[in-house]
This record gives sequence, structure tokens and C-alpha cells, in this order.
Amino acid sequence: MALSLGRRLYNLTGRREAAEGQAWQPRPRGPLVWLHAPRVEAAQGLAQLARRLADEDGVATLVTGPRDGGHVAPPADQPAEVKAFLSHWQPDALLLADGEIRPTLLFEAEARGVPVLVVDGREPYLVRGRDGWFPGLLRDAVQTLRHVFALDEAAARAWRKAGAAQVEAVGRMEEVSAALPCHEGERAAMAEVLKARPVWLAAAVPEAEEAAVIAAHRAALRLSHRLLLILAPADCARAEPLAADLEAREGWLVARRARFEEPEDETSVYLPDSAEEYGLWYRLAPVTYLGGSLAGPGALRNPLEPAALGSAIIHGPRPGPYGAVFGRLGAARAARAVGSAADLAEALGDLLAPDRAALAAQAAWAVASDGAEVTEKVLARLRQMIGDT
Repeated sequence: MALSLGRRLYNLTGRREAAEGQAWQPRPRGPLVWLHAPRVEAAQGLAQLARRLADEDGVATLVTGPRDGGHVAPPADQPAEVKAFLSHWQPDALLLADGEIRPTLLFEAEARGVPVLVVDGREPYLVRGRDGWFPGLLRDAVQTLRHVFALDEAAARAWRKAGAAQVEAVGRMEEVSAALPCHEGERAAMAEVLKARPVWLAAAVPEAEEAAVIAAHRAALRLSHRLLLILAPADCARAEPLAADLEAREGWLVARRARFEEPEDETSVYLPDSAEEYGLWYRLAPVTYLGGSLAGPGALRNPLEPAALGSAIIHGPRPGPYGAVFGRLGAARAARAVGSAADLAEALGDLLAPDRAALAAQAAWAVASDGAEVTEKVLARLRQMIGDT
């Protein structure tokens, strides 16, 4: 069958890369679903889907995406590379996250009878770096898709305009469950010790942000003298020198978990000794500041962790890998963005009002849990597609 002009021109673009079949792992036995995301952020929802498929259906998954996200690299969108990849992995279904269209892959999948599904669909676009004039290419490729689950109505309209037949605007898939566990007995005991004291958590705070957190706590103590700060350094080894500095410079009473000390009535700061108990701290603190987002490399903890446990969120202008999540939380008024240490103190003082913290926490929980129904829809469609192959 002769290729269209658009496909011939497209195949001439892009740098050909040698297939890496010799480096691939053996294909596992049984059904296999290939999950692909072009961006690290787009891959976050795929982990939950992969876990569900393995646990509930015994279906193996192959996840491809950017190398900086630790994923297997997808094949270059060229005929030889795509054919080699599909021949090795022989997926029963292909799921594409985001909006990237890989025409060569889609045409070859259609030829082999591999159904393709799009999730978390933004407006469709060709593979980055493969721009050009390709008559009819995008429409022909999009028409091969079995189903598109779009992020919103605007994205759904773009997919329909591009040629997709089955499109639903459903929202974003659920990401990996962020509700970290904790020992209920430990939580109850600590809650009893605190006796309804106002509490806020500064999570994974790098040394560069310690001064901002301390200044915010100092300002907030003027509004609520019984306020307790649970300060979890990004480097747990900072706990001891930080405690000594707080006691010497601020005159605060500091309790250290490493010494089995409990926060007494006069304790101003409580220092955890590991990164393994965030599930406990999020449950105790109605307000959480996410360290790394103000003066660090970006947020060091997933904002869905406090959100899933009903803690209102404060964060700086550096989201790290969680830009999309912060955007959703901000749109729902579940997170407060700050740009400086002074802004952090102001936001903390505002959220210390129980009614405001409760509203933000409720909105955060809703954002953290609103993708579950979408994931169920995707799973149902995937199971149908696998059953049909």
C-alpha cells in the first residue's frame, strides 16, 4: 500500500537512531500493556494504573518515557525502530498519556491490531522536534485511536477536531495513592499529648529555607502562643545542630524525637528524626509547608501526600516535578503559593484560622481523590480492549 504524502515526508524527518533491542529485557509471559508518557509529569498517573493492572488482573506493563524519569526509552518514531520494538514486546494494548501523537507507531499498531487508548489527553501534537508540513498526517494518525479520555472539554474539542471518533472529557487519572500510612496507636497517643494545640508542619526543609521557616514560626507565635512547629529537615542529620541553634538564638524549647522527647505544653518546635513518618505528621498538622519550593531545587515531597490526608498546603514558586499537581491544587484553592519568607509568614498566619484551614484541607482532599473514578473508567476500557485482542 502506497504511503500518503504526509507519511512519506514525516518519515524523512528526524534523526534516525539505532534500535536498542539488544538492551531490552525479555518479554514477560501473558498479557502486556505498554504505557507511554512523553513527560515526567504525565507519567505520574501511570504508576497507579500499572499497579492496579498487576495486582487485580495479573497483567504485566511496560512503561516508557523520558530517561530522566527513570523510564525505558520509547523507540524513535521511525518505521524500523517501531517495528523492532513492537515485535519484541508484542503489547496487547497501548496507552498514551498526555497529547503526544507518534504517527509511525500508531499506524504500525493499527496494522498489527494493537488497540490504542489516550488518557489525561491534552490537545494533540506531533512528537517534539518533528515539526513540519505533513498533509493529513495528524488526522490520519488520530483516527486510528480506539478511545480518548481528555482532561477537559477544551481538550476534548481539540481531539474531535483532529479526527478522534470516541472522546470523553473525564479529567485526570488518579495518581499513586499518596495517603501515607501511620501507626494509629502512635497517632492517637501523639494527638493526646498535643491536646488540640495548633500545629503546622514544615516538611523536608533544606538548610537554605530554615531561616524562612523559623521567621514564619516566630511571627505566627505572636498570633498563637501555643503554636507548635513540627520541623522535618530534608537532611535528618540537621536535627541536632538545628535544635541547638533554635534554643540558643530563639530561646525556644525544642523536643527531639530521636531522644524520645515529647512536645510538652511549652515546646515550640518538635524535630522528627527520620523521613519515614510523614503519614503521622500530615495527620497531626492541618497546615503543611512543602520544603524545597521556596529556595531549594523544587518541592521535595509530593503535594498529594498532605492533600490526601487533609492538610492545607503552602508552597513556594519552585514546584520541582509537581508543577501540574500544584496547578490543580491552586485552582481548587487547596494550596497557597508564596514568593518569599515574608509571604510564608503571612500565609501561615492566615491559614491558622481553623475555618480557613478546614476549607483548604477539604479542597486538597477532593483534588487528591478526584481521579479515582477516571482510573476506574480507564481500567474498564483497557480490560475490554485486552479481552478483544
